Amino acid sequence: MSKTNLRPKVQSLVARIPEGRLMTYGQLAALVGSPRAARIVGGIAHFGDPELPWHRVVNKQGGLASGYPGGRMAHMEHLLAEGVKFSNDKANINELIWWPDEL
Repeated sequence: MSKTNLRPKVQSLVARIPEGRLMTYGQLAALVGSPRAARIVGGIAHFGDPELPWHRVVNKQGGLASGYPGGRMAHMEHLLAEGVKFSNDKANINELIWWPDEL
């Protein structure tokens, strides 16, 4: 599946992530039918609609994106503002992961 085909599906899911909750690049890729496309999802995030809550997307260990506007510190600040707690610069993905009820 091409990035063009994935973009609307990824953006639709990202728009639904609740405040204070997280999804991973790989999780998004799997949910849109391309489980091996985590890097493509990262590219969609990097160049995606800035109005979407991309700050709620992290890597599978809860790590932050260096390509986030303002870098990892800005990424962390946005999540801290929503009450997300960090340990060793990683969010507790197991506690905060969000799964949509339906696609």
